[in-house]
This record gives sequence, structure tokens and C-alpha cells, in this order.
Amino acid sequence: MQHAHPWPEAPAPPPPPLRLLVADDNPVVRAGLTALLTGRADTTVVAEAADGREAYEAALRHRPDVILLDVRMPGVDGISALPHLVRLAPVMMLTYSHETETVREALRLGAGGYLVHGEFTAEQLVRAVRDVREGRPHVTPGATKALLEALRMDAPAHENPQLPPILKESTRQELSHMQSSMGQSSRSRYRLSTREAEIMDFIASGMTNQQIAAACFITEKTVKNHINRIFAKLQSTTRSQAAAKWLGVA
Repeated sequence: MQHAHPWPEAPAPPPPPLRLLVADDNPVVRAGLTALLTGRADTTVVAEAADGREAYEAALRHRPDVILLDVRMPGVDGISALPHLVRLAPVMMLTYSHETETVREALRLGAGGYLVHGEFTAEQLVRAVRDVREGRPHVTPGATKALLEALRMDAPAHENPQLPPILKESTRQELSHMQSSMGQSSRSRYRLSTREAEIMDFIASGMTNQQIAAACFITEKTVKNHINRIFAKLQSTTRSQAAAKWLGVA
């Protein structure tokens, strides 16, 4: 007696795209990230926010799979909003700030990853979002350096319960692996000097030439000279165009 062949199994449908919330006070960054992450098969941006309070309200309303959160925002900043947001969804910090204290505080408060602008490609960003959703930490080189400094300053993790959980789980080897896997930074890609990279970070964060001059202790004329060289290297004619390229969202 012949056995009937079972029907071949239908291929599993692709998983629905991850629903993301982008919180950043810089409209250029928000627009760039939204353009980058929407319309893909694996990610879509369901809401944007300009500060921590808006992010919390949007997260309550839309229930995203992952929240991309800036550190410095007017009103309620990212660090202040973080403990409330992590109850609603996994949070990945996506920011310029890579001061040791900021990185440690963000991870201590429950951030699942810490990406510094200019240190990742679009594909690496998408992979990091997916990993953070699944509980795998992602940290770019600037933040990794801060964590390694924190490790050197502190007692070993098992002796220091105050260290963020990510440090207890991650050895130096894992951190250096994360660092090497994140690819070229914008600075090396565009061949900017240390000073030019610093000024480009200020431009992308929305500072005026006058504010940049004050922050760098140089004249506005010197700032303009740096900006002319930066724009030439980035092949950009406007601040927003240069910022978008620098952030990898052009």
C-alpha cells in the first residue's frame, strides 16, 4: 500500500519589521534616521520625539519594539527618561556623547546598547537594533573606550555590584570584539583631523559658529576656515547636508 506524500511545508513568512521610535531633538538627525529605517523589510519608524517626555508619551501610545534615544535633549533628557522608557521597550542610546560617566549611567539604568554617531554604517545600525531587541548588547568604539576606562578605574565586576550589568556580562575580549565589528568611523572615512572631527560633531549637534568658537577657544574666522575644509572633504554645501553625511544618514 502506497503512502500518500505529505504536502511540502510552506516556507515561514518573513517576520514583521521591527517597529522603532526615534527620539532626538535634532530634526536633521530624526529625519535622517527615519528615512534610513523606514521602508525596509526589517525595520520601520512608527513615531518620532524631540525630548524624553515626548518619547515616553509616544512609547505608551505606539508600543515600539525598540526605542532609539539621544542623551542630550532640552526639557527631559535621555538619561532622565531612560528608567521610564526601559519599562516599555528595549532602549538603544544613539548619540554624540561618549563621556565615560554618561555611557556608564545609561547602561546602569538599563540601556541595551550605546551607539555613537559616525561610528556605524546603516547595516550595522539595523543589526544593532535587532540585537538589542533580542537582548544582545551593542556598543560602538567611542562608548567601548569609555567602558574600558571604567573597567580600569573600578574593581573587578564581581567585587563591585555598582558596575552596570553589561560590564558584568562582557569581558574585555567581548568589548574589543564589539569595537572591531562596528567598522570605520566617519572621521577615518572622510579623513578629518581630530579638530575637524570635533567641529563637525558640534555642527551636527546644531551649534552656531560663535558657540563652536567659544567651545574650542578659537576665533570664528578659524571656525569658518575649518568648516570650509570639512565641507570640501564631505563634499557638502550646507550644514544639514554635512551633518547627515557625518551621521551616516545621508
